[in-house]
Amino acid sequence: MLLQLDGVGLRYGVQVLADGVSAKVDRGDRICLVGRNGEGKSSLLSLIGGKGDPDEGEIIRQTGMVLATLEQALPEDCGQTVYRYVAEGLGDVGAWLAEYRDNQNPDLQAKIDNAHGWELLARIDSVLDRLDLDESARVQDLSGGWQRRAALARALVTEPDLLILDEPTNHLDIAAVEWLEDFLSSYRGALLFVSHDRALAQRLANTVWDLDRGILRVFNCPFDRYQQEKEKQLEEEARNDALFDKKLAQEEAWIRQGIKARRTRNEGRVRALKALRNERKARRDRQGVAKMSLDAGEKSGKLVAEMKNVTFGFGGESAGEQGDGAPLIRNLNFTLMRGDKVGLIGPNGVGKSTLIKLLLGDLEPQEGSIRLGTKQQVAYFDQRRDVLDPDLSVVDNIAEGRENIQVGGSTKHVMGYLADFLFTGVKARTKVSALSGGERNRALLAKLFSQPANILVLDEPTNDLDVETLELLEQLLLDFSGTVLLVSHDRAFLDNVVESCLAFEGNGVVREYVGGYEDFVRQGGKFLSAEEQLKTRKQAAGKDRAPAADSPAAGSTPAAKPKKLSYKLQRELDALPGQIEKLEKEIAAMEAEVGAPDFYQQDSGVVQERLKVLTDLQSALEEAFERWAELDSL
Repeated sequence: MLLQLDGVGLRYGVQVLADGVSAKVDRGDRICLVGRNGEGKSSLLSLIGGKGDPDEGEIIRQTGMVLATLEQALPEDCGQTVYRYVAEGLGDVGAWLAEYRDNQNPDLQAKIDNAHGWELLARIDSVLDRLDLDESARVQDLSGGWQRRAALARALVTEPDLLILDEPTNHLDIAAVEWLEDFLSSYRGALLFVSHDRALAQRLANTVWDLDRGILRVFNCPFDRYQQEKEKQLEEEARNDALFDKKLAQEEAWIRQGIKARRTRNEGRVRALKALRNERKARRDRQGVAKMSLDAGEKSGKLVAEMKNVTFGFGGESAGEQGDGAPLIRNLNFTLMRGDKVGLIGPNGVGKSTLIKLLLGDLEPQEGSIRLGTKQQVAYFDQRRDVLDPDLSVVDNIAEGRENIQVGGSTKHVMGYLADFLFTGVKARTKVSALSGGERNRALLAKLFSQPANILVLDEPTNDLDVETLELLEQLLLDFSGTVLLVSHDRAFLDNVVESCLAFEGNGVVREYVGGYEDFVRQGGKFLSAEEQLKTRKQAAGKDRAPAADSPAAGSTPAAKPKKLSYKLQRELDALPGQIEKLEKEIAAMEAEVGAPDFYQQDSGVVQERLKVLTDLQSALEEAFERWAELDSL
């Protein structure tokens, strides 16, 4: 046994997160911790990881056990080299080793000698080699996937007996998720992880810890079997509760009738009724099942968008989504019809958001043509564009002054509408800043669906949602009569929702595949990693710039465009790609900050100020895109 929870209790205000929790972790265990949003999964992980003490009970750790945690937040603001960042996972001695490696300081040599630290050099080199990391690279310059890999190396260098991972797939594209999954499947230590990625949970977990209303139940089985067993358990619980409530109602009717007739009552039966009342009062009712719905509004035209030989890219050295002069999208022919459900897949930063802007008419192609349909009502799920005010309650954020909301041709009071999204009573009037990450995402969905739309654009809607809400959202999208464009790295979600995928395979090639992600793989589809794409795109960019001005290919390169621009406007156009890249990096950093688990625990004034910074950056990026498109068209 590595670790044991013995009667652990944990409370947050009046909310009970853990009530008499008992469980253990043995060597070789691969435990997936599941539970609804706001149940306290991250709080329990932190407690197990040594941050804080339980309100009741104790956590018993094996003597000498080494524990490491892979946090949700990425180390994107870290200016250290990968070597130093990973070495410092070993504490002071690791920092001394990294410093000595750079400066050969004799004082450090003595410290390392005394700490018997030289033997750790081989361990650091081994971890860096296993994870194929460039030790001289700066952590802040890495992509999200490589930053996650560096953070994993920092945890593994301690050779932990137990590795704790909290949403390890957040910020990762599909290729990075699959790499992480492969690595963890061969990891010899014990794993305890929280993840909304059902494909990862299915492959890794041999045990499931289910946290439900403060009670932890252990299922010693794979993830799919757990889901079946959980469903049976809830059905049995519902039957037992119904029988209990029927008996209580009968006893309540008896006591009222006895008082009315003023007869002598059976005191034993009265005491039994009091016990029943107390038992009912102590019962923690399971939160209801969400009933999300949306209004498809007026039908759009049969054609949503038709792309013919569309090419688009950002000029300059490095702009936009890997904008290096080579096209993000090259010679794409694609037709989007009403009712289509299409997934956009590929590494981070290859142009998925750009393609959406083209399909919606927000950007003009550099080459080719796009014909847009009619009567389009677009709802865009993108946390960058639709940030909830953390200082307002859920109802104030969604109502926006309305008392009633039109959904599917019927009128609902805003409180009734929110109840469908599991925001009732006190929860509906709770400030957004006090919600968990999954609850905030559910509130964003409520806001999105409160307006009629016949085109849904969903950019990573599954982050932080519990499995039950994920499955409900899947069914909602399947039943939706309008058009769906879905950007997601959740393989199971793609497989269950979309009918076709647009895959970004590298060098500007975007190809359509029938079916979801597994169908894409089955048909031999593959895409280069972000790093490989950057390398090949730069090579392609050099070739693209080579043709003479009157050659057919020259029209897609910056060299053929400046003839009609003044010197001043040309300078402005040349500078815009760099500004766009800078803004996108700043937005990515801010989004990671806002997404951190403790972000909304700060003072509300600080939270509001940081959210305003994010909003201003988004506005600046939109303006830069619009100005670039305007000048580029000249």
